Amino acid sequence: MAELRVTRSEGEHKYLLLAGEHEAGYITYGERDGEVILFHTEVHEAVEGRGLGSTLVSGALDDIRARGLKAVVLCPFARAYLKRHPEYGDLVARG
Repeated sequence: MAELRVTRSEGEHKYLLLAGEHEAGYITYGERDGEVILFHTEVHEAVEGRGLGSTLVSGALDDIRARGLKAVVLCPFARAYLKRHPEYGDLVARG
């Protein structure tokens, strides 16, 4: 598989997972008051089952951390990822 990278597409409000130059998945998001709301994670069917969703979520969370923001996680996949990766717990916006 080509080199993977996660990038933020502000115009589309998506974090994109790119395999080389091809999109392999995305997370839709919104922003408000210092928070990034993660709505939905999608990995393209042709590449499902390879751990790419986890790569995508970790890349998005790394970007949120680097920007000094908090995450509001509405996406069930991303919520499950956070339960398995407590090192990102400090990013979650508290009620």
